[in-house]
Amino acid sequence: MNIFKRLFRIGQAEIHAAVDKMEDPIKMTEQGLRELRTDLTEATEAYAQVKALAIRTENNQLQVQQESKNYAEKAILIMQKAQSGQVDLIKAEELAREALSLHKKYYIESEELGLQVTALQQSSREMLRNTEILRENMEKWEKELRTLKARVKVSKATEQVNKQLAQADNNGIVSMLERMRSKVEDQEAVAKAYGEISREKNSKKEELDSLLKDDSLSIERDLQAIKQKLGIS
Repeated sequence: MNIFKRLFRIGQAEIHAAVDKMEDPIKMTEQGLRELRTDLTEATEAYAQVKALAIRTENNQLQVQQESKNYAEKAILIMQKAQSGQVDLIKAEELAREALSLHKKYYIESEELGLQVTALQQSSREMLRNTEILRENMEKWEKELRTLKARVKVSKATEQVNKQLAQADNNGIVSMLERMRSKVEDQEAVAKAYGEISREKNSKKEELDSLLKDDSLSIERDLQAIKQKLGIS
């Protein structure tokens, strides 16, 4: 496990990918985060193991301390028995020496275990701190990765639209539309001209009919018809 090496790779991904078009920064970052998740799991397990070992070692130290204390008390007790005449003095001194020897042995062992406990507790605290830092950084990087993915989608969509617009212009669609607009305008102008010509012809015809029309002749014919019907000469 090399957490710092992978952290370095994550940090370098965005920098190098911006320069080297052959590498995908998103894929590199995703791969780095997958590796870091594995490292985080392993680091958490290692912290738990070190913490448990520190607890066991401390419990063992307490037991050894108690053994050292017990043998010190036994040495005093046996000499008290010799003092009261319950045990032979020479025998009591021999047993007391043995008890004091075990007391010293367990005392030294207890001191050594104490140093181990201190070291293990220090290691567990450092591992916990580093694990928390790694977890916080992963949350930050995962959030940045989601933002990066969203930005990539937007940029790709924008690029595609702009590309289509550029291709449309290159294919002459804009100029074709301009020509079609000009042609339609010409046709509209021609239609308008025919309409005006037609209205002018109708106006002249109506004017001519109005000039040629004589209502007096029609009245006279109607009057003669009435007179004939009535027999008036």
